[in-house]
Amino acid sequence: MSSAPDTAEMHTSAEMIATKAALMAQSDFVEAFAVDVNGVLRGKWLQPEKAKALLGNGIAMPRSVYLLDIWGNDIIEGGIAQDTGDPDGICTAVPHSITRMGWTEGNVTQALLTMREADGSYFCLDPRGVLSNVLDRYKAAGLQPAMGVELEFYLVDTGKHGGMAIAPRGADESGWRGWHVDAVGLGEIREYEPILRELMTTAKIQGIKLETLVSENGPGQFEVTLKYSTDVLLIADHATLFKRTIKEISRKHGLTATFMAKPYGQCAGSGMHVHMSVLDEAGNNIFVGTPERGSERLYHAVGGIIRAMPDTMLTLAPHANSYRRFAPGVHAPTYGDWGHDNRMAALRVITADPAASRVEHRVAGADCNPYLAFASLLGSALIGLEEKADPGVESFGLTRAKGAPPLPIAWSTAVDKFARSGVIGKIFGEEFQRLYTACKRQEISEMRKRISDVEYDAYLTEA
Repeated sequence: MSSAPDTAEMHTSAEMIATKAALMAQSDFVEAFAVDVNGVLRGKWLQPEKAKALLGNGIAMPRSVYLLDIWGNDIIEGGIAQDTGDPDGICTAVPHSITRMGWTEGNVTQALLTMREADGSYFCLDPRGVLSNVLDRYKAAGLQPAMGVELEFYLVDTGKHGGMAIAPRGADESGWRGWHVDAVGLGEIREYEPILRELMTTAKIQGIKLETLVSENGPGQFEVTLKYSTDVLLIADHATLFKRTIKEISRKHGLTATFMAKPYGQCAGSGMHVHMSVLDEAGNNIFVGTPERGSERLYHAVGGIIRAMPDTMLTLAPHANSYRRFAPGVHAPTYGDWGHDNRMAALRVITADPAASRVEHRVAGADCNPYLAFASLLGSALIGLEEKADPGVESFGLTRAKGAPPLPIAWSTAVDKFARSGVIGKIFGEEFQRLYTACKRQEISEMRKRISDVEYDAYLTEA
């Protein structure tokens, strides 16, 4: 955690560009995609001759591709599509992302796209650009963040099981066997070995460094750890590409990989825990203190994150289902608090090994857009460092500290806080703030038109 920065983009050499160009030229076709504000991949297939432009002048894509709701509809209030004639932007490939798609038949290559303006700046709605802009502020301050990620997901059978839309593999109508939980059990991993083995192999081909894979607290639930790195943009890319990879491999094997925050109401939710430290220009961890307590700068960063956490909640829990994770007494926090080695708090401060002093952010769901979640965490931490923010009183176990801010655990409340927040404008830019708010409000409006089965069961004849 104290190594000097080593970013993929710093090492984009002429030799690397030539290698990636040759890889695309030898492909049957290239699957090129951007990541929209919801973290959904949207793109097209290109013939190798057309794909050459991805490492040159780029290809045209509608700007609105970044601003679609979760169902893929244009955002009416956004002004990107209808109000402007849906103009194109120019997308180029992120070089390191140009790799073989190991799960497909034939010889197919993928390419992650990013959109820039004529002056070279990122398009304001490109989530990768949002994160890159935050990282530029760290660089200007002589700092370099480092991150590691723990990401949970479920493997589910989407066939019908006793009237249920999804169930664990092997569940009969009574739920026997399929609902068995084998947390940290090797038996559960072996049950899904063909999928997980292919995952590990295919991730390696893409350069995605998975340090660990473990079964978690739900049936068919797993967690992977992405290796700690000073290249935060690369970690966000790999988290996004990992989601894509396990979804594609699972589909091959007749299952669905889901990052829904709460796919089963009665089982554990899926989160994305982020470990973060910050290095100075010499590569030293500025959070280092003693085994009992980190440096003052660590607590300033914590103070900034906590102060902004209610406003940034929408980027950590972006969907209607996201808020099913949050309830008192579970590991998904409902208040912005912190504690030393406290897994019940929103922020776990880890200082036992001083050289590895860091903060674990435990709020985000697995369904978040990693670029936006990282931008929230890092942007608010930097403001805390700059303003020497006070973290408040420490929490111990489930005993929450007085003064810890309540987090919005209703979707519409989180949207309203995001929309009105001054700190969100500083981190994301006011145009992104406005348009992302419009996206979420359109999704809320659509959800209100959908009547659930439980409402019919409760109210159709009884109300």
